[in-house]
Parts: sequence; C-alpha cells; structure tokens
Amino acid sequence: LFARSDALHRQQQLQLNTHLASHISSLDSGDLCVCEAVQWVKDNSLPFLENSKASPECASEEVRVKEMLHRMWIYSHHIYRQELRKKIFDCAKKLNLTGFCLTGKPGVICVEGLRENCEEFWRVIRYPNWKHISCKHVENIETEGSIENLRLFHSFEDLQFQAHGDYGLRNDYHMDLGQFLEFLKQHQSGHIFQMLFGVEGKLSD
Repeated sequence: LFARSDALHRQQQLQLNTHLASHISSLDSGDLCVCEAVQWVKDNSLPFLENSKASPECASEEVRVKEMLHRMWIYSHHIYRQELRKKIFDCAKKLNLTGFCLTGKPGVICVEGLRENCEEFWRVIRYPNWKHISCKHVENIETEGSIENLRLFHSFEDLQFQAHGDYGLRNDYHMDLGQFLEFLKQHQSGHIFQMLFGVEGKLSD
C-alpha cells in the first residue's frame, strides 16, 4: 500500500507511508487491511498536510516548476475579409490567446500563450490556403511562475488605425504605421516593427 498526494513533498510522503506501513504491520496476519488503511489515512493525514503548508522545502519544489510563454508575430499582405477576421478572433478566444489583429494593408497578427495553442492557431488560420502570410518572429520566455505575468496583452484586440488611400470597391487602403509603431512601443514591442517591415520605425513629431 502506498499513499500519494500532490500536497505533500517527497519527505513528507515518505514519513506518511512509513507510519502507514507500521500500522498495517501491526494488524493480525490474514485480516482485510485496505479499508483499515483508508480509515487510518483519513484519521492521521492532517498533521502531514499542515506541515506541508508551512514547509519551505515544499515551496522551493513548487518554484522549480517552469512554464513557457510563446509569442508569434505574423505578417500578411492584407487582412480585409469579414469571415477571415471572424475565424482569427474565434480561434484566439478558443485557445486562450491574447494579442491583436491589425486589419487592413498590411495585416499583422500577434498571439501569445502556451506554445501548443499558438502553433494550433497558426495551423488553423493558414489552412487551407492563405497566400502572402508568414510568421516573421517567435519569442519564447521561460518563467518559474505563471505565464499570465509575462503577457504583453490582456485580451485579443481588434486594431484599426486611421487609414490612407482609396475606400472604393477594392478597399485598398493602408494603415497608418506611425500609429501602429506607437501601439507597439506602448506594449514594449517597438523592436518588432523592423522585423515585420524591414525598416526602422520612426514616430512623427
């Protein structure tokens, strides 16, 4: 018989099981012992659990558990279609991703969250055949706490800045990239501008 609990660190689990084994060995040979063992654990586990809460060793073990935040910067020639935008937002929400989608020309998407969720998002939005889209940059940040503290965005935002150009049938308009650069800087990501567009961003006076 072996008792196990996520609330106990290794040493406390060992002590609990040593006491449990001692109790079981005191029973008469041939007696049914499983129900007796369960009852003993119910009656005697509380002191071990209380020690666990106060134990610095347990705290240090929890700190060693590491998580990884994944952040993808995706560039597209343009993002106009309503059904495509709906697909992007629905997918980000479903996968618990934060970031933004910049609509217009060019189109930019940033998603951040667990790596497997970001990769699933990338797979879904590319399929079946989205031309002129590429993942320009990926960031991986390891933490000993929660990845929530590493997020640069608190939700998945719909970005639409003042546009320049023709609002005619083709809807061929360019986003104000100066405003976009300002947005990136507000979210500690000004350096990404050059990775996306190949030029250094400059704010207008």
